[in-house]
Amino acid sequence: MKLISWNLLHKEGAAVGEVAHLVAQEQPDALLMQEVTAEFDDLPRVIGGSYSRIPLPGRRHGLAIWTAKPPVSVPTVVTLPAGTVVRRIALIADLGPFSVGNVHLSHSQLLNRRQLRHVAEHLPAHAAILGDYNLVGPPLLPGFQDVGPRAATHRMSDLLPLRLDRCLIRGLICQEAAVLGRAGSDHHAIMVRLIRAADTQPGLRDPRRLLARAALLARQNAGRFRRP
Repeated sequence: MKLISWNLLHKEGAAVGEVAHLVAQEQPDALLMQEVTAEFDDLPRVIGGSYSRIPLPGRRHGLAIWTAKPPVSVPTVVTLPAGTVVRRIALIADLGPFSVGNVHLSHSQLLNRRQLRHVAEHLPAHAAILGDYNLVGPPLLPGFQDVGPRAATHRMSDLLPLRLDRCLIRGLICQEAAVLGRAGSDHHAIMVRLIRAADTQPGLRDPRRLLARAALLARQNAGRFRRP
């Protein structure tokens, strides 16, 4: 599945037309947006698909998820550990093969990692967390792999390049990752292409290990079957 995450910048940021252009150009299965205002509620009429937007508590902007096909169920809201200024939430959607969490985390480097752990507790074994992490350095989230593009996605004060927009996965494989344009926003969008990793069930062996074992046995026994 092809996923895109984009912080739109709620004040003089990306416009509905720019989001529609991105969807038409990239054809994602799902678009996760941060700092989304009510003006984007008209997005399904413009591009079709399913759309759900939830404002942050006490704010005019919030999180939204657009999907080309209806999700398995209505996206759910998870309240995150609170900061001193802005109360944060996560928006979680079941896309079928896996679930995805859309986040816009706090700036505190201790609190945003705590918020990440809280989101992870509400996700199944096969899941991805995308969004604006406001994070500097490693996420320190056990069981998850950072697979988002490594390039900067934002410039603080138009000077300092930062990799704030990220993707963490669990039980998935990332086939592709890229930084896209930013249009009217101050953040570049990021794109990842994810597939679900093979399930590991008790009593079933990893086929890669079986092949490696077979190759080892073949090498060990090669000399035994040579003719004198």
